[in-house]
Amino acid sequence: MRMRGRAWFAAVWVLAAATAAGQGLRERITALMNEPAGRRASWGIHVVRLGSGEILYAHNAAVPMTPASNTKLVSTALALVRLGPDYRFVTRVMADTAPDAQGRVRGALRLTGGGDPALSGRPVPYVKDGREGDPFGPLKELADQVAARGVKTVEGGIVGDATRWPWAPYPAGWAIGDMAWEYGAPVSALTVNDNSVGLVVRPGRRAGDPSLIEFRPPVEYFTVMNLARTLEGAERRIMVHRAPGSRVLEIRGTLPPGSGPVVHTLAVDDPPAFAAEVFALLLRQRGIEIRGRVRGEVRMEGLPWQEPQGVELARRESPPLAELLRIINKVSQNLHAEMVLRETAHVIRGEGSARAGTEEMAALLKEAGADAAEFDLEDGSGLSRRGLLSAQTLTALLRFMDQTGRGELFRALLPIAGEDGTLAGRFRGMAEAAQIRAKTGSLAHVAGLSGYAGEDPRTRVAFSILVNGFTAPAGEIRALVDKMAIAILEESRR
Repeated sequence: MRMRGRAWFAAVWVLAAATAAGQGLRERITALMNEPAGRRASWGIHVVRLGSGEILYAHNAAVPMTPASNTKLVSTALALVRLGPDYRFVTRVMADTAPDAQGRVRGALRLTGGGDPALSGRPVPYVKDGREGDPFGPLKELADQVAARGVKTVEGGIVGDATRWPWAPYPAGWAIGDMAWEYGAPVSALTVNDNSVGLVVRPGRRAGDPSLIEFRPPVEYFTVMNLARTLEGAERRIMVHRAPGSRVLEIRGTLPPGSGPVVHTLAVDDPPAFAAEVFALLLRQRGIEIRGRVRGEVRMEGLPWQEPQGVELARRESPPLAELLRIINKVSQNLHAEMVLRETAHVIRGEGSARAGTEEMAALLKEAGADAAEFDLEDGSGLSRRGLLSAQTLTALLRFMDQTGRGELFRALLPIAGEDGTLAGRFRGMAEAAQIRAKTGSLAHVAGLSGYAGEDPRTRVAFSILVNGFTAPAGEIRALVDKMAIAILEESRR
């Protein structure tokens, strides 16, 4: 009888485990690194017992390497330690004076950003495969509050106020090609819908027709040159060209009639202006007349921050920080990681800049006992190609979090192997993989997996596997990393 699907994978894994049973961890990892894909790569690996600090395995453990999104372990740990799990971000609507008897606001209405990454339809708390809600739901709550205050006319326009942090939207080392897309969206203290808009391209009704273009949510932000066509028997391929900093989209390619849509998610280049436009639209829908300009406002680096003054007409608090950090680590959300890093720097140092944030990250790593020569960070998300961390720096951080009393909470923020987040599609057929909680990392020629292995706190280990410079397909490297993680889990029980 031929075995298929999961049964086949399970049988292969049982056979592999039986073969490896007589081998030690060093032999098993060495064998994996010596596979064809593994030989064409640089590896940094460190495995340490949480309780005793016993080193179970080390290979190039002190060598700084590009960590990709393993960097989020540092930025989220910093926020958890410095701000606490119950910290909340606050977004407010401010006016110079209260509305008069006729409902007039004499000056501008300011949508004042407080660094909240949850002004979107993303479900909070994190739910695997959770359905997105209304992307403008949180802003609608604020607009409803403004209307309930009796506002009928705003004479000074709408300001999207992102001055809480200095305007430096792209950390050092981000690639220019990333900035057009959602995963490289600019960092702003006023962020709506993750500073992104979905572009949906559908085939026309008949062959020869232009393709149909739709934006989600339906906002007029981009100018479109639609050169994509509907062609019988054509390849289903859509290409989007956008110059850096431009709102002009050139859409080319072909779709056969009746085929499904192609979806791209584009970054918004001016988040506070985008937020102001959306908020003005929502106010108008509630019968409020907007006179004057609708605009964004930022603060340049070096200028002091001033607490917004005036009358508060509406406010919204975010969910607790711990739930926002869970989303960052589960789905590897770059923008949110940068936002919590800057807010941490703002609260602790009074300056929410990327530099202040990375200096705080360095201070935390030193507290954890890491050697300053083994790390050099440029951002909080790991999208920077200039960031460096060693494997043993990451395990030092993981042990430190365990010793601070927040270990179980921090561990719970990480993806569960084979079950959710960025690890939902990995470790297939691998026995007891769910006992691994770890953060993934991925860039071109870079992979990483760092976290905890083992359910029993008495035998649990911290591990970090960093891979740089590989030329094999990324899937082959991830498969080797997953097998190493299972070997580490099994070794932890000895």
